[in-house]
Amino acid sequence: MSSIDVIEKFLRYVKIDTQSDDTTGTSPSTAKQHDLAKLLYDEMNAIGVSNAFYDKDHCYVYGVIPATKGYENAPKIGFISHMDTSDEVSGKDVKARIVEKYDGNDITLSSDGKVVLSPDSFPELKNHIGEDLIVTDGTTLLGADDKAGVAEIMTMAETLLTDDSIQHGPIMIAFTPDEEIGEGTAFFDIDRFGASFAYTVDGGKLGELEYENFNAAEGVIKVNGRSVHPGDAKNKMINASLICYEFHSLLPAFQNPMYTEKREGFFHLTEITGSTESATASYIIRDHDEALFNEKKELFKAASEFLNKKYGEGTVEVTLRDQYYNMIEKIRPHMHLVDNAKKVMESLDIVPIDVPIRGGTDGASLSYKGLPCPNLCTGGYNYHGKYEYASVQEMRKVVEILLGLAKVYKDFKI
Repeated sequence: MSSIDVIEKFLRYVKIDTQSDDTTGTSPSTAKQHDLAKLLYDEMNAIGVSNAFYDKDHCYVYGVIPATKGYENAPKIGFISHMDTSDEVSGKDVKARIVEKYDGNDITLSSDGKVVLSPDSFPELKNHIGEDLIVTDGTTLLGADDKAGVAEIMTMAETLLTDDSIQHGPIMIAFTPDEEIGEGTAFFDIDRFGASFAYTVDGGKLGELEYENFNAAEGVIKVNGRSVHPGDAKNKMINASLICYEFHSLLPAFQNPMYTEKREGFFHLTEITGSTESATASYIIRDHDEALFNEKKELFKAASEFLNKKYGEGTVEVTLRDQYYNMIEKIRPHMHLVDNAKKVMESLDIVPIDVPIRGGTDGASLSYKGLPCPNLCTGGYNYHGKYEYASVQEMRKVVEILLGLAKVYKDFKI
């Protein structure tokens, strides 16, 4: 393994606040994401990445690791990670520390002792006994989602550029903003990127290999009620807020994220606001299976039609918008991406884990834009919260996976 340390890079990157914000309507959604983009661009130039480009308007960074001599015509493979962190918990002033040789007991994160990372709440911690864990101070998230991926790609890049013994074809790398708010590929330049296919490095547990994700839609109902003084409301009032609750009761009770797992889809009520006169309810609708996904959308519309028959046409207005689709449809013609990733993992004594993503990924959007792009693990856990942590040993293993894929594709024939 190279002396270039992924952990040193990671600890540097997490200090930079790159939290995205879905309320701004700009791209990038927050100007501070440029701080990491500029740093990565400078680092890429410093280590010798070719064609380094920083999109100063939209905050994307691209670069090329030239093929070693004799492999210039090998398939062009890419690796992508996102720079932003979740808007659910602050990413400002991250104070990461390393717990060496974790002993399986509680890890007290906060100085007041109130925030504790415990195997009682997070049983998978027991799988890391003896490893070194990077944790927060209990006041912020860590940022392993996805600065672990950023650090792993940058470490791979620097290793390939400094170790002439590793032969490889052309390698493309890119870093994106706003993935956490679903806008990570809005201005991604596939032509500039230049890869024939790629991997996002944005998963979790070591060995995870994701090439299926939800089909996703957003559903919104607006209920137009009728407000009448409650003392004189009989047969006159139409309570919009109550009709929202009635609408929800028409959806299958157990097709709810609280009761589903693996490839099971759901309706998720994300927000409800209103009064007697007017009310709005917002949902996300998810399913891996396209037919079941379409059935869910039809049921959503049918519930509104039933209530309009009951209370009068126009009482319930429905808006449905597809957000993204299951990447498996675009990965199937390129299953070498999955097969080669599994082979590399197995060669490193890592057990590949096929995981259907219960969400979306930049890779899903890119796959539908013509760049087949499954997702690889990073070694991070408990994303989007102050209990987030990453395994030092797993992160270093991920770098080995990326280097292994670079080696495999130098001889691969499409």
